[in-house]
Amino acid sequence: MTSVAGVLSMSATSATSVCLSCGMRPRRAATRVVSWLAVLVVGLSYGGRSGTASGADDRRFETSDRHVLGTESGRSASVSLGDVDGDGDLDAVVANGRHWPEQNTLFLNNGDGLFLQSRDVGVDRATSYAVPLADLDGDGDLDIAVGNDRVPHMVHRNDGLGVFDPGRAFGSSRIRTRSLTLGDLDRDGDVDIFETNRGDPNRIFLNDGHGGFTAAATFGVATDATIAVALGDLDGDGAVDLALANRDGQQNYVYLNDGRGHFDDPRPYGTGRDETRAVGLADLDHDGALDIVVANIGEPNAVYLNDGHARFPVRIAFGRPDGASYALAIADLDRDGDSDVVVGNVEQENVAYFNDGGGRLGQAEPFGDPTHFTYGVALGDLDGDGYPDIVVANSDAPNVVYVNRPRAR
Repeated sequence: MTSVAGVLSMSATSATSVCLSCGMRPRRAATRVVSWLAVLVVGLSYGGRSGTASGADDRRFETSDRHVLGTESGRSASVSLGDVDGDGDLDAVVANGRHWPEQNTLFLNNGDGLFLQSRDVGVDRATSYAVPLADLDGDGDLDIAVGNDRVPHMVHRNDGLGVFDPGRAFGSSRIRTRSLTLGDLDRDGDVDIFETNRGDPNRIFLNDGHGGFTAAATFGVATDATIAVALGDLDGDGAVDLALANRDGQQNYVYLNDGRGHFDDPRPYGTGRDETRAVGLADLDHDGALDIVVANIGEPNAVYLNDGHARFPVRIAFGRPDGASYALAIADLDRDGDSDVVVGNVEQENVAYFNDGGGRLGQAEPFGDPTHFTYGVALGDLDGDGYPDIVVANSDAPNVVYVNRPRAR
């Protein structure tokens, strides 16, 4: 399966984040994060489970009153997973404060997928939308980049045991940021930050190698309402390209990297009038090229298959025609060797879609409360059984863990 080269976190996010390979990682390794013209349109809706093969028939996602990230009902925007304390299991960081300032929080995993300890992240409350994890200062543990709306962003450095410093600010106090995505743009071995903004220019911050960030370039156009961006090598040249998710009925674009960190080759994808809230990349059809998955509002979600040259002529729709999808994440949920997709919805059940191996997400497994507002999804093996579990970030409801279990026969 093709991996997203150079990407340590997605997005997320939500921010959405894409997890293409989830699980435990060695102690103090930077990769502990889990932290993408004929048109064929195939509509795949759900009404309970569908399909007859593996996938939804084999797996279910269950929760309990203990499988939560605390009991508070904040305005959570996203969640990221990574082993921040070096004990071999995945911990969770939640971004809180959609529109109004709240406290971001770290939840520590006890090894069984239960989060029984929590710590504040940072001193100030803020309007936070993103908390991607990566080794930002090169010391071998996972740090946190916090993306805030009209408040400067923060980098919180880890002492290696999951204790984070008060933070170092970067960015502007007037930018309407909706996500931060991490990847090595300039191929110097450290992690840079891609900031997406709704109605402001999207920006790239280059890392000085020690976790200090300087704005170096913009991407897209100044009027873009960009909610998220996914990073990956879409044209096979070894450089990180961009797939943008735009709202407000704007055209979605792919921007190809010229190999020097410039994104001057925009290529449209989608219908041109989509309300896209999240985007991810994965090789869904096993042809060696990264495909695009988008979560949309007021229309079905869609897969766009890559022709191998960073063009996306085939669209495969999935989900409800009146969908309200705000987040997605990607992983092999049933361990059959292909990438499946989990979608987080607002006032609709969340859904796990299982790949048939050719990029069609025909089998669906709904989960969660249809009254919840899910704005973030993260995937990772929380209990050590080898299967990715699901964590959702909800607004005005507790954030919930759904454990990936075999279906009883």
